[in-house]
Amino acid sequence: MLSAAMELTAYPWDEGLRLQATARSRSCGSAIEIGLAIDTAGNVSAIGIKSHACAIGQAAAALFAKSAVGQSPAALREARQSLARWLQEGGAQPAWPGISLLEPARSFPARHPAILLAWDAALSALGQ
Repeated sequence: MLSAAMELTAYPWDEGLRLQATARSRSCGSAIEIGLAIDTAGNVSAIGIKSHACAIGQAAAALFAKSAVGQSPAALREARQSLARWLQEGGAQPAWPGISLLEPARSFPARHPAILLAWDAALSALGQ
């Protein structure tokens, strides 16, 4: 999980990304700030992340960033809902690439909000 968290360096913060938002976990204080650009179809075309999160939140944000480009707001919203259901109820893992890395964190409900931070920040930036 720590190596995944380190992958956030591939998505540096960029003040030029106009769509920006921050999400914060009430349970642990972790925060993820996301900057996005969208293409003419409304899909994510660029992403930058500023993290003040635990290793689990950072790893989840890195997984988010790896596959966010090309996604529509509706697809991101569905992915977030699917991830939240999986964290709370179990069942089949969401289709998001690499999500199995977060399987061990499912046993720690206090960490669930940190896992969702990147999706929450992105949806907020997109006005969802």
